[in-house]
Formats: sequence, C-alpha cells, structure tokens
Amino acid sequence: MGKRYDDISAALQDFIARQKLFFVGTATDSSRVNISPKGMDSLRVLNANRVIWLNVTGSGNETAAHLQTHPRMTIMFAAFEGAPMILRLYGTARAIHYGDADWDILYAHFPANIGARQIFDMQVDLVQTSCGMAVPFFDYVEEREQLNQWAAKKGEQGMREYWRERNQLSLDGVPTGIDKVR
Repeated sequence: MGKRYDDISAALQDFIARQKLFFVGTATDSSRVNISPKGMDSLRVLNANRVIWLNVTGSGNETAAHLQTHPRMTIMFAAFEGAPMILRLYGTARAIHYGDADWDILYAHFPANIGARQIFDMQVDLVQTSCGMAVPFFDYVEEREQLNQWAAKKGEQGMREYWRERNQLSLDGVPTGIDKVR
C-alpha cells in the first residue's frame, strides 16, 4: 500500500496543488509534538525536493520554535475527494522572517497578506504515499476569511505588537525567533 520516493514527482506536485488543506508536524526532543492544520493557498512546490509555505500569524508559533533546535518537519496531505491517498513529505526546514535575505524572493510566490509571519523553507528528503482508504470524503465550501480580517484590523504595527506579546515562546517555553523581526 505505502510507497517511498526520493522526490516529489510531477503527479504528486499536481496532487499537492489541488489540496485545500495540509498538516504540519514538528517537535523538539522534549517538547510537545505540534500538528497544525494549514490552508489559505499557502504552500508552493519550488522543485522536486523543495517546498515553501507561508505561515500567517496565529495564537501560537510552535513550528518556528521547534525548528530553532530541531529542523525536522513533516507535511501531510490527505485526499478528501477523488481517489484515496495520503501524502507525507519528510525533511528539514528553516524559518525565514521578514527582513531576512530570502524573504522578498520567497514571499513573491504568495499573495500579499498582512498577517504573514514566517515562510518555512523545507528540503524534502523522503516522500511517502499511503492508501488513505479510511479518510472520509469532505466537500470544500470556501476559505474562511476571519484570520485575514483580524490581521487587517490589527494592521502592521498591531501584528508586530502581537508577535512580541504572544508569539515569542512556544507552549514549552522554546524561543521562536520572531523577536529578530524588525
């Protein structure tokens, strides 16, 4: 049922492009394992072994904290329509913050978003598919706009204040690196 690959084939890149939802998993040796759902057209496959995803401001910042000490990351997709499949990308990632050398080049891959907090740049070293036959069908209705509306209401300065107040440490007290943002 499960298959392993060294890279993301064109067919799997097409599958990824059609997905409306993906999940990101990270952890340190001693932290809680964080699994976070992501959407908002925020992931791009740059080549067969590299993906980036735009992380928007939220209540926590676990992924950035974990990558400070353990750069491993897993991204998972599941087919909620059509043929069943689960796709996992395994690799290492780094957080790119506004003001970092790579920010402008990578951010240009995404629509502008006032809540943009980091871009995660992942080098994929293992691709795995599995059957997904137990994943139920779901109908996609539309994107939620509440997070974008909240960010727009806060504005750029309000977002930076929120990062300082709420996004500098993980649940386990691990620094996120957001404090280096200008």
